[in-house]
Amino acid sequence: MDFNNTEIAFKDKDNRSLKKAYWLFRMLASPLLVKIGSLSLRLAMWLRIPVSWALKPTVFDHFCGGENIEACEPVIRKLGASNVQTILDYSAEGGEHEADLDYTMSQIIATIDKAAAEKNIPYAVFKPTGVARFGLLEKVQSSELLNDSEKAEFEKAKKRFETISAYAAEKDVPVMIDSEESWIQGVVDGLVEELMFKFNKSKPLVFNTLQMYRHDRLAYLENFIAKARGKGVFSAFKLVRGAYMEKERERARKMGYASPIYPDKDATDKAFNDATILCLVNLNDTAVCIGTHNEDSCSKAIEYICAEKIDRNHAHISFAQLLGMSDHISYNLAAAGYNVCKYVPYGPVKTVIPYLIRRAEENTSVAGQTTRELFLLRKELQRRRS
Repeated sequence: MDFNNTEIAFKDKDNRSLKKAYWLFRMLASPLLVKIGSLSLRLAMWLRIPVSWALKPTVFDHFCGGENIEACEPVIRKLGASNVQTILDYSAEGGEHEADLDYTMSQIIATIDKAAAEKNIPYAVFKPTGVARFGLLEKVQSSELLNDSEKAEFEKAKKRFETISAYAAEKDVPVMIDSEESWIQGVVDGLVEELMFKFNKSKPLVFNTLQMYRHDRLAYLENFIAKARGKGVFSAFKLVRGAYMEKERERARKMGYASPIYPDKDATDKAFNDATILCLVNLNDTAVCIGTHNEDSCSKAIEYICAEKIDRNHAHISFAQLLGMSDHISYNLAAAGYNVCKYVPYGPVKTVIPYLIRRAEENTSVAGQTTRELFLLRKELQRRRS
């Protein structure tokens, strides 16, 4: 697999789009600019200062599909023309009020309807803290005593998980449930496991997400596959490296417990690759979405798929990257016949600001990520000039 083929990677982008992306990643390459920008956005949110005018034509346009599902149509069509599929992600999180959580659920239901009607949308997705209050999940996981109001609130949260999953099953649309911080992931795992045992009896419909920078996740995966097989249900997982490394380590340090995160990138990479192969070995009753921007991890998965003569478009295997990142992976995989998806976040600009901040900070903190994007964009611009 040649991930350096920029002609394929950027074939659906004109020169103007390439130059715009290049200058955006040039800015993201500066930790100081990203830090100032992130702090400014957080302050603007707190002061309720409008920022859409600055974000919409720049960072939002690059990393998001639009402000609603209809606005994502051009992105869905453009990706589909290159055999890259779309996962619509209503990027609301951290809701505090029941009305907000209910609205997010309605948006997720709408994405399921869209997926059921659109061949280029294979999955739906939602973030647990989009439909359940973070503080409540934290209290449940810590085994604190809930008052009557909180007990009722937790029942409503569980009902949202159930309603979304049942509707997805009715529409025959697999749904991926994203991961959270470790101090609420335990309760999320419990909720998702119940849904997997209920809805994954005939096919993999409910997916949990494993952050493989956690040193307990590989054992969790192995144990769950065995447990699910014993119950006669399909396992289904999206594998990612993890999104809260700094926060996890800082909280562990402050509270005096052992960090749940591997001490270095090499250990995380090994765990991710081992988890990928474990899923592929158990492919008969396990589905996996390999969510990574790491070329080596994709190559290792491909090597196993080819060595074992597994169909490239096997229904239980997909790769996923975020919109606006790692097109050299997505488009080259798709051109080679693999199932590939782009996560396409959408929502009002003010709603997706936390997501955009994370993307900016991730591109700055992940070693080589922005440098790689810049190198490939520059290479393609030079190729077109020659």
